[in-house]
Amino acid sequence: MTGCKSTFCDGLTRRDCIRVGSLGIGSLTLASLLQQRSLAKSPAKTSVIFLELAGGPSQFETYDPKPEAPIEYRGMFGSVGTTLTGVRFCDLMQEQAKITDKLAIVRSVEHASSSHDPSSHLTQTGYYKQGRKGGPNEMPCVGSVAAKLRGSNTPGVPSYVAIPNVMRNGKASFLGNAYAPFETGGDPNLRDFRIRNLSVDGVSVPRMKNRQGLLQALDSWRTFRDRANDITAIDEFTQQAFELTTSSRAQNAFNMDAEPDDVRDRYGRTSVGQGILLSRRLIEAGVTFVSVRVTGWDDHKQIEKRMNEKGPGFDRGVAALVDDLYDRGMSDDVMVVAMGEFGRTPRVNKDAGRDHWGAVMSVMLSGGGLRVGQIVGNTTPTGDRPSEAPYRPEDVLAMIYRHLGIDPSTTITDHAGRPRYLLENPRLITELL
Repeated sequence: MTGCKSTFCDGLTRRDCIRVGSLGIGSLTLASLLQQRSLAKSPAKTSVIFLELAGGPSQFETYDPKPEAPIEYRGMFGSVGTTLTGVRFCDLMQEQAKITDKLAIVRSVEHASSSHDPSSHLTQTGYYKQGRKGGPNEMPCVGSVAAKLRGSNTPGVPSYVAIPNVMRNGKASFLGNAYAPFETGGDPNLRDFRIRNLSVDGVSVPRMKNRQGLLQALDSWRTFRDRANDITAIDEFTQQAFELTTSSRAQNAFNMDAEPDDVRDRYGRTSVGQGILLSRRLIEAGVTFVSVRVTGWDDHKQIEKRMNEKGPGFDRGVAALVDDLYDRGMSDDVMVVAMGEFGRTPRVNKDAGRDHWGAVMSVMLSGGGLRVGQIVGNTTPTGDRPSEAPYRPEDVLAMIYRHLGIDPSTTITDHAGRPRYLLENPRLITELL
């Protein structure tokens, strides 16, 4: 989860967004992010936790095992029964199997690409990326749209936060950096984890609260200022960011030590588990959209070994999150989505791995007032394509927008002045309503 670069087979890095490394930088970035608060908001304080399974998880080794298929299709793992009659998960998903009554698994999501970048762009924006590098008029991601059209649920916090860093295509594009995610950086599982953006070494809060201290801090940000082209003036929004910096609100939300040890243990003392726990804390603080980047799913080789390394930790963190949201009465207001950019090939390859497969993938949803406790769609006996109820990644995004009170047929204007639909031909997953 905490790597700074992608490790996908296409070799692309994902550090295209401005990195932040001190309070001053973070405070000005937050000021830009907080400008969204002047826009119209939905009256409902709904929110989304989006778990990006970067690299593309195997449907067989997660939510759609094929125990009756030949071994070259089903792989080396077994399957486990769930709380739903006749429904089985891969036996790596033991904890989620116990709470299937709180989950909805869409096993029949399909699209036409088997390349990382176009596919992740599709799953995060609703559109394929145009060319390898894209361009200034590429569509913004769902988190940035939420930041612009909804704003935060609580004044003084960002609308869109990325743990630990931005999704592969989680950028604001032509909406501008005011709607880019606030990146936490770091590893929330480490003892010394803190958000460096929320403190300035050697500058006390009283000193920051006078003009001289603020100017001295601004002077120390000169290098960053030279790299950024959209830092706003010290206006009311910058003042809001400054107030956030000098208050306890953000410090409390990001303070993992405030969680009881038994809760932290339940999520798992891993980067992934603690990142998922941090997402819940941020949602409680009023953030509208939180993405958690969970890397390492590009299993071209040794999928058994690699899944044994990451599968149980992911499973534990997700199950703890879902149980927590239900126990805290948050399940109607918070939607959880876990998805990658595509599935994996039905047949295990010569390197004991699975390759890219856009023809079918599984998506997990929970909360959000959805009709959970069901499997939507099905796949063929060898898991190579949907056999019923096919859906697209855009349809998953339509469900997210609906939950946030955003009409997916809304238009936004790009750099060329053209109106762009959030989604073209949006379709809801009606079984979940």
